[in-house]
This record gives sequence, C-alpha cells and structure tokens, in this order.
Amino acid sequence: MTKQYSLEWGGKTLSVEIGKLAKQANGSCVVRYGDTMVLVTATMSSGSRDGIDFLPLSVECEERLYAAGKIKSSRFLKREGRPTDDAVVVGRMIDRSIRPLFNQKIRNEIQVVFTTLAFDKENDYDIPAMVGASIALGMSDIPWDGPVGGIRVGRVGSEWVINPSYEAREKSDIDVVIVGTPTHTTMVEAESNEAKEEDVMAGMRFGAKHLSEVQAFIEKIVAEIGKPKRSVNELIGLDEETAKEKEALIAKSREFIFPKIREYLFATPKATKGERRDAKVALAHTLDEYLKAEQVGKDKRKWALDAMQKWVEEVVSQIILDEGKRCDGRALDEIRELSAEVALLPRVHGSGLFSRGETQILSTVTLGAPSDVQLVDSMEFSEKRRYFHHYNFPPYSVGETGRFGGGGRREIGHGGLAERALVPVLPSKEDFPYTIRVVSETLGSNGSSSQGSICGSTLALMDAGVPIKKPVAGIAMGIATDPNDVNRYKIITDLQDLEDGMGGMDFKIGGTRDGITSIQMDTKTKGLTWQIVEETLTKAKAARLQILDVMAQAIAAPRPDLSPYAPRIVVLKINPDLIRNVIGPGGKTINAIIEKTGVQMDVENDGTVTITSVNLEQLQAAKRWVEDLTRELKVGEFFEAGKVTRILDFGAFVEVLPGQEGMVHISELDSKRVEKVTDVVKVGDIIPVVVIKIDELGRVNLSLKRAKEKLQQNGGSDAPKTA
Repeated sequence: MTKQYSLEWGGKTLSVEIGKLAKQANGSCVVRYGDTMVLVTATMSSGSRDGIDFLPLSVECEERLYAAGKIKSSRFLKREGRPTDDAVVVGRMIDRSIRPLFNQKIRNEIQVVFTTLAFDKENDYDIPAMVGASIALGMSDIPWDGPVGGIRVGRVGSEWVINPSYEAREKSDIDVVIVGTPTHTTMVEAESNEAKEEDVMAGMRFGAKHLSEVQAFIEKIVAEIGKPKRSVNELIGLDEETAKEKEALIAKSREFIFPKIREYLFATPKATKGERRDAKVALAHTLDEYLKAEQVGKDKRKWALDAMQKWVEEVVSQIILDEGKRCDGRALDEIRELSAEVALLPRVHGSGLFSRGETQILSTVTLGAPSDVQLVDSMEFSEKRRYFHHYNFPPYSVGETGRFGGGGRREIGHGGLAERALVPVLPSKEDFPYTIRVVSETLGSNGSSSQGSICGSTLALMDAGVPIKKPVAGIAMGIATDPNDVNRYKIITDLQDLEDGMGGMDFKIGGTRDGITSIQMDTKTKGLTWQIVEETLTKAKAARLQILDVMAQAIAAPRPDLSPYAPRIVVLKINPDLIRNVIGPGGKTINAIIEKTGVQMDVENDGTVTITSVNLEQLQAAKRWVEDLTRELKVGEFFEAGKVTRILDFGAFVEVLPGQEGMVHISELDSKRVEKVTDVVKVGDIIPVVVIKIDELGRVNLSLKRAKEKLQQNGGSDAPKTA
C-alpha cells in the first residue's frame, strides 16, 4: 500500500511517499522538497562478513544528470561515471550522521543509497536525502537507534533562514547543517565568512529549534509503518546460551586485563603512536596467553580480544574524567609541539610544512593561467573553479603498507574540508587572476591531518605570494564522556589516536583570528548536547590563536612577489567589438600569437584579455601584439612602416597595425600628379603614412604624401622599402 505524508517546513512542502518504489529494499521512501526529489533505500545483507572488526556501513550518492535535464558533456562518454567530489562529500556527511546510532557489533553489510530523481536547481538534495535515510532506516528491520532529523540554516543579512535556496545561500555568510534531535546532535557541517563563535552557535540553536518539526514528522511515519527490528544477537549468530557464555567470558577477561591497561599505556607519557600501538599488541598478547592457560578455544578468545579495544578507550576516558590526565602527559587544553616552515622546495611556486605532534603536512601551491581552471559539470552545477585543494594520505603516514592509486572518499572529503576553510580569505579573480592548485601531502598522521592541511595550505599560499586576506588555521577537539552520566564529560584540545574512540568526538574547526570559516563534527556517542558544542567552539578558538602565532613566526603575511618560476599574468581590457581582431578568422590570429610568443591567452566576452607566460619578454611581445590589434587609430597619427597589402585603380591599402589597414587615395601618394598607383608603390612595399581621416563608418584614410613631407622635415628618407 502506498502512503503519503507531507509537512510545511521552511516555507516549502516536504513530502514523503512510501510503498511505491524500490519495494525489495529493507526500507525505502521518496522524499520531495520543492521539485527536488530523492529516492532513498536502506538494505542489509542476509549474512555477515567474516574477519572484519568494524561496522560495514556504506552510504552511496547517485547523482543522475537526467534529474536536472542534462546530458553529460563528454563527447565520448555519456553515462554517469564515478560520483563527483560534491556527491562524495554529501555521502560522507550522511554516513557520519547515522553511523553512531548503529550497534557497532553488527557485521552484516548495510547500505544506504540515495538517488536523485528530480532536481529543481533551487533546493539542494542533501537535506531531503538525510530525511529519507532516517525514514528508510527507521521503517526497516535493520537495528538502528534513530530516527534523527537534518536541517540547513543560513543567515541572509540579519535573518536566519531554514533550508535556504541556492540563491539565498549565495547571499548567506553562514551555512550550517546539523543532524540529530532538538537536544542532541550527531553531525555538524558548516562554512562561514569568518563568523563569530557566538553567531555560529546561534545558527545551530535556531536550527535545533526548527529540527523538532521534521523530527516529529519522521517519528510519526516510522511509528505508523516501521517493521520490528532484528536482534543484534541474531545477526551476529548468538543464541541465548552462547550469548550468556560470551558475556561471562568477556567479564572474566575484563577483570583480568583492565587493571593492566593503565600500566601498559600510561607508563611512558611521551610515547609515540607506534609505541602505543605496540603496547596494545602486548596487551592483546597478555590476554590471549591468559585465556589459553584457561583452556579457552581460539574462536572464543576472539570474543575477548575484540572487546579489548573498547576497554582501552574506556580506560583512556576514565583517567581523563577522574584525573584530568592524557596518555601522552598533556593537559586537557594543551596542544602538542607545533612547528611551521616555508620555502622548503626549490622550483615550486610555494611550499609550507606544518607539524603538530606526529601529524606532519607538506603543502604546495601551483599557480596557473585562467584557462587552467577546473571544469565542473555535475547535476547541480556547470562551473569553472579557479581554486582547488587536493589531499593525499599515503599508507606510510601511519606506518603501514597499502594500495596506491587515485584519491578515495577520505581523501576527497578531507581535501574538500581544507578547501572550504580557505575560500573566504582568497583574493578575487579581479585582484589575482591566477588559477590556484594546492596539494597537501600527509607525511605523518596522528590526529586530524585535515586541519593540519589547512595550516600547511595557508603557509604555502603565503609563501607563493598569493594575497590571502588573513591566515587560517585548524584544530581538532575531542571529548571524554561517562556512558552512565550524560552530564559528566571533559573536552580535550588537539585530539589524537587513543582519544578518538567510543564515547568521543572529532570536532574540527578552522578559521582566522577573527572568526570561523569551516566546521566538521562527527561523534561516537548517541549525540552531543548543545552545551558541549558551545564549550567546544570557545576552547577551539584559544587553540586556533595559538597555532596562528606559531605560523606567523614562519611567515606573517603573503610575500610581496611571486616565485621567479611562477607564470606572470597581464590583463588587458579591450573594446568587445574588437575581440574579432584578436581572434581572427577561424582563430588564426590568436593561434599565431600563441605559437610565436609561447604564451597562454584567454579572451572573455566582456573584452577581458588575459596573457600568461613564465617568460617576461614573450609576455610583453604578446601584450604589444594585442594592443596593436585593438588600438583605435587617431587622426594625425604617424606610422613609419606601413605595409602595402592591396592595390586598386584609385589607391593602395596599407596595414598600419596588425589586422588594421587604411587606404591611401591616389591623390595622397605624391605631391605631384600620379597616373597609376603602381608607379609609386607595389604590394609588399613598406611605406610611411599619416592618418588624415576616419569616417563615421570607421574607415581610415591615409596619406603617403604628408608622411614624406614629415620625414623630409626630420631629415629621413622617403623612398619606399620592399618587404
């Protein structure tokens, strides 16, 4: 049976249809907001995956170009390919929103897929997809502790707006997405134009207030049509007797190993990530040997060994809460050792190295011509991006081996986060017409390499001479919580490995000295209170300022000059009516300029001509060529070397500037009577001429006779030269 539900929300209708499409999924629905429509499905495999120690959840975003009435622009490939970077970012956002609400013991594959069916170019599909994911999971038999709601908030002028349109978002200085309930949040994603912490917090609280509407809407749907949830024990293959046996063995193992965890992990306060990893291996070996001595079989020993990571995280949190101590000896608000350097690499246009503890990021900047922009043709946008950040995370950065290849979802997500953090401080195209590519290489990782990339990118941009408005830094904040007391927690600054476990959070905040530019938060709790969020923003600001101080010691402001190896750009504004002179028939003229001078040229419809070259002499030659092609002639102007291009009975046509010619009437060839034009000049001759008239149609009249007189007065030769 098909059922339909609707809610007036943010001035638009949010409608949900269930029971019509994708009926074989565990849960499915179609969500419509405005004329943007998304099909969301939730499916779980019948069997579990063996040999893994994580929840196998995947969230897939399927952007369909037909939804926007588009056909792919590629000449040869017309069907959709791999997800766009923007689609990956939306998928990761929804993954981070729903993942904390699953039982982490589940080993069945769970897949949430949202497919765009229609796109109205006004309403983003991410919020409808989030609402749909919550409904599809909530109504299914998949064990999940939702539902949760999702909402976007923008600020246009001084007014807060719910789920603003694309047009309103262009005018907004704060764009924040929150997922959760009116009292708790499981995910925050935000970007802003240096907004104050209190303003960002006000936007979140406004969103939380209006989240109650959609939360109640989702709960109503799930209550009416939801299926009974499957038992987690059933999914992991435990009958009642085996479950009791497992519980008893885990309790016994915990009693043995729990007192030893502190001894192993806190014995060396300045231990490295690798040394702590070795300590955990040693702990596991100790527990395994104990269970062997107790005659416990291998399969059952695995129950305890799998639980040990949770106990490690519990001890780390417990000591933070009870004693205010961290496993590396730092205070709760203390940042690890910081260092910043610039100009490390020869030849590159700009480079910066940022280190925070064992996290080490090398960022580089490459400057290119305006034509080097990235062309983005997605379902939502067809645009040119002049700034892009790429993030690499090789396996050696965490002391491991692994596969190399193109960037995965993690790389795309982290690169996009660092990119968005710097957008508000970039110079405008008019002030700095270069295309800017930043690449961050993660050389070591132990706590928020994405935020390290923000710092490394800032250093590299300033080293390259890119006139950013202000430096930007990023910091990751964590939390230790008590599972038995929601009001007992402690926020920690500069999150690292062991602190990012169950009951924690990864709260990344980037910004300048004056305000926030980016936020990304996910949590391994059932949700953070808004009080925790507010406290985190305040503590993160103090850490951000400390990092900016260290960065300023390496480089305080953008260099006044670009690298000698960076291309130079000149921008000319010409009369749009004269663009044809620069392009030439079939592109003949512009191609000749590029071929002979080796420059890159871009000509826009408004008459903006951009010339790029690493060779200043070639750059100036191309500039003069364009100026000559587009310069408007003036009466009285003298040209010493005009080239005769055509001869007619009544006169000769002479090219005085590239692509610009005028006519010398037979009466203006000489002071005495001329019978035939060819008695004085031939095609190819180089002669001096003077502009004597420009008529209302722009036709130019020239005089050889008056040019000769001018030359004779100055003592020059008046004889024509053969080309």
